[in-house]
Amino acid sequence: MMRINTIVDLLNTLPERYNGREVLASKRNGKWVTYTAEQFRENVDLLSLGLLQLGIGKHDRVANMSPNRPEWNFVDFAILQIDATHVPLYPTLAENDLKFILNDAEVKILFVANQELFDKVQRVRSEIPSLTSVYTYDDVVGANSWEQVKQLGQKGDRSILKEWNEMVTPDDLVTLIYTSGTTGNPKGVMLTHSNLTSNVLSCQKICPEGTLKALSFLPLSHIFERMVVYMYMSKGISIYYAESIDTIAANLMEVKPDCFSTVPRLLEKVYDRIVAKGSALAGAKKKLFFWALDLGLKYEHDGKNGWLYEQQLKLARKLIFSKWKEALGGNVKAIVSGGAALQERLARVFSGAGIPVLEGYGLTETSPVIAVNTLEPGGHSFGTVGKVIEGVEVKIAEDGEILCKGPNVMKGYYNRPELTAEAITNGWFHTGDIGIIIDGKYLKITDRKKEMFKTAGGKYIAPQVIENKFKESTFIEQIMVIGENQRFPSAIIVPAFIVLKDWCEKNNIQCSTNAEMVKHPEVIAKYQQEIDKYNETFGKWEKVKKFEVLSKEWSIDGGELTPKLSLKRKIILEKNKALVDKIYAQTEQVAV
Repeated sequence: MMRINTIVDLLNTLPERYNGREVLASKRNGKWVTYTAEQFRENVDLLSLGLLQLGIGKHDRVANMSPNRPEWNFVDFAILQIDATHVPLYPTLAENDLKFILNDAEVKILFVANQELFDKVQRVRSEIPSLTSVYTYDDVVGANSWEQVKQLGQKGDRSILKEWNEMVTPDDLVTLIYTSGTTGNPKGVMLTHSNLTSNVLSCQKICPEGTLKALSFLPLSHIFERMVVYMYMSKGISIYYAESIDTIAANLMEVKPDCFSTVPRLLEKVYDRIVAKGSALAGAKKKLFFWALDLGLKYEHDGKNGWLYEQQLKLARKLIFSKWKEALGGNVKAIVSGGAALQERLARVFSGAGIPVLEGYGLTETSPVIAVNTLEPGGHSFGTVGKVIEGVEVKIAEDGEILCKGPNVMKGYYNRPELTAEAITNGWFHTGDIGIIIDGKYLKITDRKKEMFKTAGGKYIAPQVIENKFKESTFIEQIMVIGENQRFPSAIIVPAFIVLKDWCEKNNIQCSTNAEMVKHPEVIAKYQQEIDKYNETFGKWEKVKKFEVLSKEWSIDGGELTPKLSLKRKIILEKNKALVDKIYAQTEQVAV
């Protein structure tokens, strides 16, 4: 394995790692366009030389706001090889956050994908004194193109790039990533070359031998996918960018990847669609489907279910699960899940189907991986986020918080020494998550420290645990458990509207809008039935006693979700204050 001390070392060894195969691919005008290591390097070098011509130098900040596309990577490496700092921005950023980040990081040059993002920047540009130039990847009337930076680079002397390369040290900043958080202004996480290379090398076990192609659709602006892409490059795995979140199913069939990374929400939707199709079957086919599904839900690693189960599973994989695998392209050897808690049943049933799902855990501040399940014998355990990666230490504090120490821990928060001192004590990073170690080796996350709340009766409630369980219901798309300083927990529920509409039609419930549907007495009764069913697994003080059903999904654009799709609990509470007041207005009527 070729050693890398900086991300620039990765760039310099791409030809040996890929040996003529494509590094990147994306779809343009209906056709896949690929880039070899040599073509990749040509784009990067010209951009680096162009940035130097524009006055960018060591430690200057250059920002990049775009969905996944090869240009994003070209600009990334172009920034890094001249020892500047890359500030990636979510395309969905609100204008206030965009303005704050560009000013806080004192960004000099910004690359954006398209007209929409260019217009967004133009609306706040007069308030960002450091910003000298904006370049677009798409052709936008009245805007400078990224191609102009490459043309400037043509005038540069390529021999100086070697000198710039050699100036980059493992302690230099790769990136400033602003975490959206659920409250307050974003914080700039400072990650160095050694932070990221340590994670890249420790996470190579995620991809099984023989992995040649990966599909990428999680945002590169988040450290999870960015590190994974670096890891793919370190292993010579070709990266294909999905056209959009809506084309993933079609792109899987075209690319036939060996692996991809995802968030649990996408797997939940895939599972729900599969179950809905199975439910629509009749007779022997339906019985066979649910026999296989039940078998998958009982799956244990490393043949622990015994010989008879394994024989039945072989049959189920041939008759039923092979179709699941085919829908994902037919070649998937592993799916890596991160960004939020994965329901154990999903990891179990997909793994049973012969599509291993490897859940991992980490934060932007830890580059990001702290622990991850792998396909090695004993390397995985359902309901956990796997073993702590090599070179990283984890300990559980007295209050249950997970503390982490290692080369992956950030340098600190940019311009926020007081927050850095609060987050890191004696080298230990405070994750804000609560967890336990299972069997002395597997890390299990039980909740977010800051999201736990206490009822009026003094009982602690871990909302994520309850929410994750309730999301097993095919009728529930999103849910937030509430009840801080109240006598009991309650829930605000967003239905899975496709499933609910289908159920209403089958039960002759006439509703023309979602708003009508969620107020219908029979729909409310159905949700009460679902609540009662999933409440059974919780203690008396944890059971959801009351609930309200909303008529509209929470979204990033609506302000209820972070770009990582985490709930912005404070905002959801504020927006639904009247409903929350209604829930707790007559608490004496509820037995607790």
